[in-house]
This record gives sequence, structure tokens and C-alpha cells, in this order.
Amino acid sequence: MELLLYNLILMCNKINIVLPSIFFNMTYQQTIDYLYAQLPMFSRVGAAAYKANLHNTIELCKSIGNPQNTFKTIHIAGTNGKGSTSHTLAAILQSAGYKTGLYTSPHIKDFRERIRINGEMIKQEAVVEFVARTKEKSDEIKPSFFELTVAMAFDYFAVEKVDIAVIETGLGGLLDSTNIIIPILSIITNIGYDHQNILGSTLLEIAMQKAGIIKQNVPVVIGESLPETRLLFIDVANKKNAEIFFADEMYDIRNIEVENSLLKCDLGNIMTCKIETYLFGLTGLYQAKNICTVLEAVEQLKNVGVKIPNTALHEGLLKVKEMTGLHGRWDLLQQNPTVITDVAHNKDGIEQVLFQLSTTYNSVKLHFILGFVNDKDVDSVLQLFPKNAMYYFTNAQIPRAMAYKTLQEKATAANLIGEGFDNVNDALIAAKKNAANTDVIMICGSFYVIAELNE
Repeated sequence: MELLLYNLILMCNKINIVLPSIFFNMTYQQTIDYLYAQLPMFSRVGAAAYKANLHNTIELCKSIGNPQNTFKTIHIAGTNGKGSTSHTLAAILQSAGYKTGLYTSPHIKDFRERIRINGEMIKQEAVVEFVARTKEKSDEIKPSFFELTVAMAFDYFAVEKVDIAVIETGLGGLLDSTNIIIPILSIITNIGYDHQNILGSTLLEIAMQKAGIIKQNVPVVIGESLPETRLLFIDVANKKNAEIFFADEMYDIRNIEVENSLLKCDLGNIMTCKIETYLFGLTGLYQAKNICTVLEAVEQLKNVGVKIPNTALHEGLLKVKEMTGLHGRWDLLQQNPTVITDVAHNKDGIEQVLFQLSTTYNSVKLHFILGFVNDKDVDSVLQLFPKNAMYYFTNAQIPRAMAYKTLQEKATAANLIGEGFDNVNDALIAAKKNAANTDVIMICGSFYVIAELNE
């Protein structure tokens, strides 16, 4: 009966008929409220929601017929850049004519951002139906929010018969809920310090967790190689008989500039000595590294039979935001004064943001609106910020957020002086009031702070 109902929903979706809520036990909003309230959610409560095994995901997917085995996948892990890389590859595959699924996390505004097909978010009715269909199993095994969402994505992609799906890990890799798939390509963008309380305190320990997505006989692309982690990746790949490719050893970044709201860069292929210009719809200078990762990933996808014309590659790079709905990566919200948001939230990410500010806006007054979660190494991150900027400390409205008063105290100890606000929108109003038209306001530190910005 449940399968008949779901097929009815899918048929009605295709002809733009919306079924009334009486067909379900809960409305969409009630379903979302249930997910947030009843299931442990890492983004809200942190490590308490993390399940250090794959048991629940395996059991959930088994109960619905293991949908993850019915379509091709690309698996992406990494400390930074995995979201941008995931969205970009999805845009390229869509440009190449493939029906492309995309699973990412966290969302910024709408839960359904996590699960997309050809850029379109999962239907509300499909979310309601899946939660209702799996509720008995959920009551039995008590999955986390992330575990249930992963299973929902796999189920939706299978029902909708995608050709290929790009799957981004949530945290780590080895024990991440997404790690029940056997992809056609694995990608690890980079390794940096983040989630040390879960993944380990050294780069080698963190890399070992990320390397957990490397599968037997499946090629793997490493975006950025580090002396501390390179040999580990090679060792794991050799043991799995997985060909390994380091993108930063395949491409040489030449000129980088932002032109007409696009990132323009020249990349040299080290093997062929050919130099090509690329235009990217994401304007953070740090995205040039992600382009190298994407280019090498495309080459390896071609080697396993995925047809990607050069025109599709360039179109996907150029139109990634329009095609996938990606936000929060050096987003220019307004000018006079300039307001920029970026979801950078760890040391490596913040360093990239500060570098671009120093090179692009080196002679203007800077205003920083900062909010972090309480399980980050905030003390060391605060040391990176310039002392002569103006600061506005805030927090997201979630239990995991660091209270703005605590952040303000830590910032004062780092000689960063500013005001405190319980709401990011109040902080933005104050910053705009203080800023001259030539000033720059940067909002960063947390996905969840940016998510609470008014439209």
C-alpha cells in the first residue's frame, strides 16, 4: 500500500498535481519538525549525534531494498572544498546529459537542499512519504538525522532512476553514513584540522578517516597532497588495488583573477604542457584548487566510461550556481558597502578567506560578523584575524552554537574588539550602520549563522 501511495505521488508530481495532506499522517512541516526534534542532529548538538559505525545506515537501506546499489556514484570527502567540488561535478555531469543526483550537507535554508536531481530539490511529498514508510524501522533502530537523510537520498535517487549520483560525506569518511556505497570514483579534496574531537588530533589520523572511502579497485583522486599524508594515501590505495592520482601534481595554477563576477584562471596540464583558461561561477580564489581536483576527476571518469565533452566541462564550471543552487561560497550579497558571506569555519578555510580579502580589498576598512560552533578550535582561528578591523560577534539559534558572549570574551583575549549580538541580522544592521560605502563586511565562521540571515 505504501509503495502504491509513493508511485501515486510520483505520478502526480510529474503532471503537477499536488496531493492533499490527508493522504499522509503528517504534513511536510510536521515531518521536518519531527526530523529535527526526534532524531539526533550533528549540526545542532555536535558529537552526541555522531554514530561511530555504519550499522544503522546498513539496516535502514537493507529494509528498503538497498537502493544505493541501483545507480552509479561518485564519493567525495575532504576537510574543505568537498561541497564546491560535489556541486561542480554534478553540474558538469548534468551538462553532459546525465540525470544527476546530488547529496550534500548541511543545508543553508531548506532541508531539501541536501537531496537534488539535476538541481531540483527533492519533492516535499517524497520526504513525507519516506519518513512515514521507514518510521517503524526508525523507531526500532533509532537512527540519527544524518543516517535517515542518507537513506532518504539513496531511496529517492533509485526511485527517480538517476544515471549517476554525487555523494558528499558528512564527516570523515571511514565511518560516515554515506560509506556504504561502492562508487566508480572516490575523491578526497584535502586534509586539514577540523572535528579533531572525532577524527583525531593529527593530520595523519584525520587522513586515515578520510582514506576510509577508498574502495577495492576504485580509482581515487586526491585534490591537495601534503608531505604528512601523501604516503598514507598511497599505502591505502595500494592495499585496495586502487589507482591514485594527485590533482596538484597534474595541474599547475597560473593566472587567477575575478572578472565580471567569475573566477578566471589559467591551468597548465603538467603532462601535456597544454595551458587552458577556465571560467568558474564561484569567485573565491581558493576555488582554483578545486578546479584542479574537478579536472582530474573528469579525466578519471572518462577512463571508466563516463562521456563528458569539453563543452559540458566548461558549461558546468561556468553555471554551477545556477544549475545546482550552491550558496555560501564567497557570495557577494550587495555593494556600497560590500557584503560577502562564506561558510569558512575552520583554520584552513578562514586563512583562504583572509588571503582573498587582503589581496582584493587591501586598503579598505573591514568589518567581520563572526559566529562559530562550540566544538571548533576557535582560539587558534581568532589569532588569524586582523587587529584593526571592526567586529560583530553573534551566534546561531542552535544548541551547538558558541554563545556570542563567550566568543566575545575569547576575541577580546586575542585583541579583537567588537560588539555582541544574539542574532546575525542585528549584527548585520549594526555593521551596515557603521560601514562607509567603500567598506567591506564579511560574514563567516559557521554554516548556521549564514543560514539565519534574512532573505
